[in-house]
Amino acid sequence: MRKTFRKIHLWLAVPFGLIITIICFTGALLVFEDEITHLTNRNLYYVENPGSQPLPVGTLVEKVESQLVKGGAITGVTIYPQPNRTYQVNLSSPRGAAVYIDPYTGEIKGQSQRSPFYQAVFSLHRWLLDSQPADGGIFWGKRITGISTLLFVIILLSGIVIWWPRSRKGLKNGIQIALRKGKARFWHDLHAAGGIYVLLLILVMALTGLTWSFDWYKNAFYTVFGVETSAAAKPAANSPAQGQKVSQGKSPVTKDTPAAQPSPFACWQSVYDQLAARNPGNQKIEISNGTANVSNNRYGNIRGTDRYTFDPQSGQITGVSLYKESNSSGKIRGWIYSIHTGAWGGTASRILWVLASLLGATLPLTGYYLWIKRLYRKRHNRATTR
Repeated sequence: MRKTFRKIHLWLAVPFGLIITIICFTGALLVFEDEITHLTNRNLYYVENPGSQPLPVGTLVEKVESQLVKGGAITGVTIYPQPNRTYQVNLSSPRGAAVYIDPYTGEIKGQSQRSPFYQAVFSLHRWLLDSQPADGGIFWGKRITGISTLLFVIILLSGIVIWWPRSRKGLKNGIQIALRKGKARFWHDLHAAGGIYVLLLILVMALTGLTWSFDWYKNAFYTVFGVETSAAAKPAANSPAQGQKVSQGKSPVTKDTPAAQPSPFACWQSVYDQLAARNPGNQKIEISNGTANVSNNRYGNIRGTDRYTFDPQSGQITGVSLYKESNSSGKIRGWIYSIHTGAWGGTASRILWVLASLLGATLPLTGYYLWIKRLYRKRHNRATTR
């Protein structure tokens, strides 16, 4: 049986190994995208000298609206509890765009959009730089990454069978990486023992990642947890794309004076004050026309939110849907994302996910080395016996 699994392991890994390496490596790069973006563009996300009292939310949003390019629209505002954070005013287009404004002075710091580098990394991770066909044809990039990930699961499981020790001594040797027994032994141990060390984490990443690749898999995945896919919660329309990086310079430049009418943002400050008082430990509050989301990172789900509705005229809260009271379908999507990216446990789990992804990226490469070395040795032995 072990011989059969060895063949399965090899002949699936050979054609798809490089793609698996790309998926793992780019996944590691994306884990700390937000933090790197904030660090390299601190002026956009942070205020150097916070004042004593922020300006009203409605005033700040109206300032941004007055400078929007004609045809643009504001979809909401995101406010963070830290006093040195800028307010994020979300825009309707381009997708995921946002303007950042100093809440104390009203200075527009700039417009954010994912950097070309991280956009390329994300596209490589998800679609191998392919794009969705305009005619609705087969999305080959998405299909190939999905198939590669699915086969990676089989490769990992077959690797367990190949590695499984037959004795206690074999177990001890099987989890060691020898550093002083030659290059060939080191690469073998890195492939075998290294794979065992990160096996569970990589399996979790692969199994959760497949929900974005195949509808049939997503349906089956949700069914296992007893929920309907059609009822799965969707991300808020006013939320910006994860890990957007910044393009410095002032945002909208073409002034388009709106017609005189009551401001739809006048009550947003009142809404924010009510929600902040109810949720003193919140991570962020997102307000849009008539709805608001409060993120509290409940139980490790970084997309777990309490959802509120309010009267757009008076700002009075009219309804609430708490995360703890929502049905399972409203939670599982956020849990899948949190677990897949390692964000469920904060910085510690993210570092662990990065290390596991990087080691996972080496597995096909060390496997290629061992395979090529074995082929070379066989040819050399045949040549010497002639």
